[in-house]
This record gives sequence, C-alpha cells and structure tokens, in this order.
Amino acid sequence: MTSISHRFQSLRNVKQCALIPFITAGDPSLEITAEALRILDRNGADVIELGVPYSDPLADGPVIQAAATRALQKGTKLEQVLEIVETVSPSLQAPIILFIYYNPILNLGIKPFFAKVAKVGVRGLVVPDLPLEEAEELIKTASDFGIEVTLLVAPTSSKERIKAIANYSQGFIYLVSVTGVTGVRSHIQERAKNLLIEMRSITDKPIGVGFGISGPEQAHQVMDWGADAVIVGSAFVQRLATGSPTEGLQAVEKLCQELKAAITSAKVRSEELIRS
Repeated sequence: MTSISHRFQSLRNVKQCALIPFITAGDPSLEITAEALRILDRNGADVIELGVPYSDPLADGPVIQAAATRALQKGTKLEQVLEIVETVSPSLQAPIILFIYYNPILNLGIKPFFAKVAKVGVRGLVVPDLPLEEAEELIKTASDFGIEVTLLVAPTSSKERIKAIANYSQGFIYLVSVTGVTGVRSHIQERAKNLLIEMRSITDKPIGVGFGISGPEQAHQVMDWGADAVIVGSAFVQRLATGSPTEGLQAVEKLCQELKAAITSAKVRSEELIRS
C-alpha cells in the first residue's frame, strides 16, 4: 500500500482530485466495515478514513456520533478495528487513515500505539482533538513508524496559525469547510473557498476539504475551488446504516461512484484560475 504523500503526488501528476470517504468502524458491524472498505477501494476511493468509535467525539455531528454509539454498544474496541485493517489492507489500493481521538492514543502510550497501527497497515492519522501545540511529539514518533499525521485547519484559523499547521501537517492539510461539527449540509460555506486561496499562498502541500460535503454537486464545487481532495463522511455513514447490511453496502457503492464521477468529469483543471 502506498503512502498518503505518494498517493497525492500521483494524483497531482495527472491533475486529479482525490476522493476520501469516511466510515465508522463497527457500524453496523465489523464484518460490514471490512466489506465496505473493499467496496470503497474498488469504486474510486483514493484514500479511506476509518473512524475509531469514541464515547466523547467532540468534532463529530449527530450522524457519526450515533454510529460511534452503536459501534461501542456492540463492544467495538481499538484492537478489533486494527484487526480489520490488518485483514483488509493488503488487498486495498487506497491507503487507510485512522481517524481517532487523542485519549485512546495516550492510554495505550504513543510509541506502542504507533507500533501497533504501523504493523497492521495504517498509513495516516487524523486526531481531531490534538492541539497544534501538543502535536510535535506525536508527529515525530509517527514519522519513526512511517505514519503521516494530518492536521486540521478550522475556518476561524488566523494566517499565522495556518502557516504553523501547514508546516507540521503530513500527507495533506485537512481544511474544515464549516464552523462546527461534521454533518450533511445543503451547501458549503464560501469561507472554504477563500481559505483555499489563502492557503495556496502559504503552502504547496495538498489540501483536502471536509465536513459538510454530502453529494456530487458539492464535491464538484469543492474540486472547482481548487481542493486536492474531497472528504465525505456523514453521507457514507448514513447510507451504510440505512436498511439491511446489503442495502447499506449498495448505497455506499453508488455514492462512491457518483462522487468519483463528479470530481473526475473535468480532468484538466485550470491551475492559473485556481491559484489566482
């Protein structure tokens, strides 16, 4: 499995925007999680975010919170999530990013945690409650194990803070498109577009936009704004949890295909327009 950085570089070489779907591990079951990872990989996912269910998910909206609660009620633990990754990752083209809160990492110990996740095939990490001021040790240890830690930029971030985050973030920079938690929304705030332009003047690292993207039209819009990746979470989680497991997997497959088509329909983007 390739690294996050290499995946973005290969996509940039052909002027393509990455699709990064998110699902919550253990909802509706770990077996369905494994199959969903395979389906996403076969249907256009360039990178996959796998959420570790947590009891106090401060950055997550109601859809993902509910999924995490259901997974926890069924006894889903970090060790089981890593077992699924170990089983599935060798057959995937898309590298897996683990979306996990900081407390489980601290409980296990930073070095033992990275030893475990690297062994099973995790290639990246997003820790939504990790402050920039406390990120250095985590990033250094992650690098020792070949794991890239991606940091988040909030819509309210100052230019100075964006510069600092861009300096430390690995793989890509995760731009949060809305103020608040994750969730399906009817439109993407224009602030995200302005931030993308501002961030392009600060860094040449890839930028992924997430939180609030729910369908092909929004995905295409974000791509047109100049994002290097479109990150979609609640829409996938919601579909996977609706109906029977088979219906949920079919809905995830359909959405993945639609989103991929939306961001590859205009293969060659105008770099001059994007960066102007």
